[in-house]
Amino acid sequence: MSGAPDTRLPRGSTIYPDLVQVHFDGACEPAHGGGVATYGFTIEGAGLGYEEKGLAVPPWSPHATNNVAEYSAATRALEWLRGKGFRGTVLLVGDSQLVIRQMRGEYAVRAEHLKEYHRHLEALGREFAEVRFEWVPREENARADALSKAAFEDARGPAMRHRPHRPVITVDEDFDPSAGPAAGP
Repeated sequence: MSGAPDTRLPRGSTIYPDLVQVHFDGACEPAHGGGVATYGFTIEGAGLGYEEKGLAVPPWSPHATNNVAEYSAATRALEWLRGKGFRGTVLLVGDSQLVIRQMRGEYAVRAEHLKEYHRHLEALGREFAEVRFEWVPREENARADALSKAAFEDARGPAMRHRPHRPVITVDEDFDPSAGPAAGP
């Protein structure tokens, strides 16, 4: 057999007992910030099986972006593994080209708001024997995608009830600030 071996295992594989495979995904509406950002991930291998979904950051914060949601999913998965005492090899599989390529060092982290997420995920990764990042198309990340979308549906109603109101500012064309306070009746 020639060529490099396939490093991604079929879901649920027990070929490598010390390897855990994580599928992660994030969702955000609107995608570019200020909305509701959620995450989802699955963990399989080394006798572990777990799924989680939730809010990536508080709704309506400026950091509620799709990329933050993706980073949050990968981070929460590694934090969960660390909490369970797992320190073996982790294969993090996601459909975010930006996060995967930034974590591999193929892309620079230029967005200021992502730099701390990137540093934190790198630091978490050093607590394991090895952490590898692999990109897959969305259809190969279906369960994590479904979890992140389910978390969004769970959060949407409460978030909409607590959406900050942006005041409407009107301009009085006749206002003269040099005139002093208006005379009362």
